[in-house]
Amino acid sequence: MTSDMRVTLTQFLIESRRRYPQATGDFNSLLLNVALVCKRIARKVAAGALHGVAGMPAQDQEQGRLAAVSNQLFIEGNNWGGYLAGMSSEDMDAPCQIPDVYPKGRYLLVFDPLDGSSNLDVNVSVGSIFSVLRAPEREHGISAENISAEDFLQPGTEQVAAGYAIYGPTTMLMLTVGNGVNGFTLCPQLGEFMLTHPNLRIAPDTQEFAINASNSRFWEDPIRRYVNECMAGKAGRRGKDFSMRWIASTVAEAHRILMRGGVFLSPRDTRAPEIPGHVRLLHEANPIGFLIEQAGGRASTGRQPVRMVKPVSLHQRIGLIFGSRHEVELIERYHTSSAAEELPNPLFGERSLFRSPF
Repeated sequence: MTSDMRVTLTQFLIESRRRYPQATGDFNSLLLNVALVCKRIARKVAAGALHGVAGMPAQDQEQGRLAAVSNQLFIEGNNWGGYLAGMSSEDMDAPCQIPDVYPKGRYLLVFDPLDGSSNLDVNVSVGSIFSVLRAPEREHGISAENISAEDFLQPGTEQVAAGYAIYGPTTMLMLTVGNGVNGFTLCPQLGEFMLTHPNLRIAPDTQEFAINASNSRFWEDPIRRYVNECMAGKAGRRGKDFSMRWIASTVAEAHRILMRGGVFLSPRDTRAPEIPGHVRLLHEANPIGFLIEQAGGRASTGRQPVRMVKPVSLHQRIGLIFGSRHEVELIERYHTSSAAEELPNPLFGERSLFRSPF
């Protein structure tokens, strides 16, 4: 099917809305404006260092400027529409209020404007993550003065939509509104997101996992056990060979898993016992978890489903494990098991991979 015969994002949302005659159209407008912002960010990312600022180191100027520009594009692209009560960005300490000159709506927008930006200098795919929540009901309506951080502290089960845009060889938008995951590819000729990957599903089994192995000395026993078993290959307990991947971009990791399966681990570790992980719950883990689960996968902290976690602060961090359902469930069982049995493995053994011949 040629691109001009495919369903556009606008057509897809209109068709979806027809199933809900009582809908006002605000929800569609919000998603379309987010998509428009993502198109704008895609153009900025594609230009790379051509948008540089004189006098700054090349790496810092590209990463810092694009992250700041992306954040501003999200704010300016969504504060005027009348469908939002407020926004929260990973790059801002406090919620973003809707200016008084604009009407207020019934939704909250949570976003990470440019995830993976530390990889920009090596031209690795980056992206934008977003989540939509309902604003709490107010007795006297919603105003800019009464939107607070506490209004955003809703578990991931309360999300009404989530998605991400990935800026790679092609720009894609992955979206769920609670009835599956659909993927849209930006057509450069038409400037439209076209439906190219309907009803994505993640296979329950996989032979790929992604983890930052340099942190192995900080892992908890269940994670070490799982990785050791994967590394043991066919000769080990799992009876099959695994491949290890690591991109260091949550969007890129999630996209690979949605496309071909796998499991991603950014687990809680012992580096800072008071911090139960390193992924932001509201801005990254919840929207990614929503997408993964809607595609038949599973997203967990290792101890409980990530979308069941009740947030206690706007920028709360947690451990995040997501992907093929059977692998994530196995990791969860290892966390609840009383025996943290480990298999010997040369990569993570005390004597390391490179052993002395003497």
